[in-house]
Amino acid sequence: MIISSKIRFFNLLKKTSLSSSLLMLIILTSITTNGQNEQIIDGVVAIVGKNIVLESDIQNQYLNYKMQGGISASVSELKCDIIEDILFQKLMVAQAEVDSIVISDIQVEADLDRRLSGFIQQFGSQEKMEDYYGKTLIEIKQELQDIVREQMLAQQVQSEIVSGIDVTPSEIRVFYKSIPKDSIPIIKTEYVIAEIVKNPPISISEKLMVKEQLNNIRKRILDGSSFSTMAIMYSQDPGSAKKGGELGFYGRGQLYPEFEAVAFKLNEGEISNIIETEAGYHIIQMIERKGDYINVRHILLSPKVSPQDLNDAKMELDSIVLLINNDSLSFDEAVIRFSEGDNANNNGLMINPYTMSTTFEAEELDSQVSFTIEKMEVGDISNPVPMKTEDNKDAFRIILLKKRSQPHQANLQEDYTKIREWALQNKQMVTVSEWIEEKAANTYVRINEEYESCTFVHDWGMN
Repeated sequence: MIISSKIRFFNLLKKTSLSSSLLMLIILTSITTNGQNEQIIDGVVAIVGKNIVLESDIQNQYLNYKMQGGISASVSELKCDIIEDILFQKLMVAQAEVDSIVISDIQVEADLDRRLSGFIQQFGSQEKMEDYYGKTLIEIKQELQDIVREQMLAQQVQSEIVSGIDVTPSEIRVFYKSIPKDSIPIIKTEYVIAEIVKNPPISISEKLMVKEQLNNIRKRILDGSSFSTMAIMYSQDPGSAKKGGELGFYGRGQLYPEFEAVAFKLNEGEISNIIETEAGYHIIQMIERKGDYINVRHILLSPKVSPQDLNDAKMELDSIVLLINNDSLSFDEAVIRFSEGDNANNNGLMINPYTMSTTFEAEELDSQVSFTIEKMEVGDISNPVPMKTEDNKDAFRIILLKKRSQPHQANLQEDYTKIREWALQNKQMVTVSEWIEEKAANTYVRINEEYESCTFVHDWGMN
């Protein structure tokens, strides 16, 4: 069936969204704080195969999820959602054991380093995160290693469950027609925007000055200064500077090609010569190598565009706006002739990094773009607007507002791409649901009677 017999698709999607939020929070929510430890009475509340679910697993996630705010469900409903989410993960971990799927310590450490880097950015600093949990970064990593390993195993199993699933145009139409009219989602206002980008060049003198600065830092390190201290003082990489330039473990293909070509050849403690990447100029120090993964420190200095070059770019875009407004040149022609953006071959259309489509909701837009188009009508072209490129360089662009849709109920004519995605998600959820029912029926699952009143989406052998 296209629509689940147990619960309508969009209610199921809503429930799944909650579970997805919990999965995204599972790292943070699984770290116990000193204050929480006094509130949690531990005990086994469920068993899935050889894997147990503890009361602390549920309570930690509940307490931390509560801190995020915005809880609309009751305490009991939320805890039921949490335990079902954990049951599903434990079932996938049990399947991973059957399939002999192995996640190495190096993979876990590399993934954990990347995730913690993101969490540190959310907190604002490593110190703030450590203060919140009352633990050092090392203690947090030790506490989370098994949790991350389970997540990685579960993600691999789930990917295999839904691999190869697709939907045909016929299935998309059937899916849409099966949605009750009062359940068809409202599509928010969406925007389609094109741009012409001018990236001012960085002068040779600026590049030489930055390289000389970095070379002097390198000499100081070779003369005995601490690489970590120099990184904290001078590195312009906000993600690693406060950690003494340490990046954490990365494998091949995850860093700038020029960077890793040098980094992977370094011996422990060795310091590289100056390397140039899109981000700027680096020096690297090898900390540790584990198989195909390396952990290095680096110091980054990025050349800056001069104020004069920025102003020249702005003036050039002013001239292009004048040509377009005087009908001497179409916007599409101007894109081809003048734009230096990566999307110049796609009529300058901006791509939504969250959906990889050309449509944006207001909250998905850069704040400067959102402020600019708020005053524009469809077809209007903006004056030059300052921007940052993907490699954090200063630039300017002009914007064409190509489309602004009005809020409306989703329909196949205007929202085919979205409806296709919903249909695909529904088909994947049905497949996952069938997998859960089959595996749960053939796996030992025991749930504490305390949770017998839960209305689960899936049959875990309680009915």
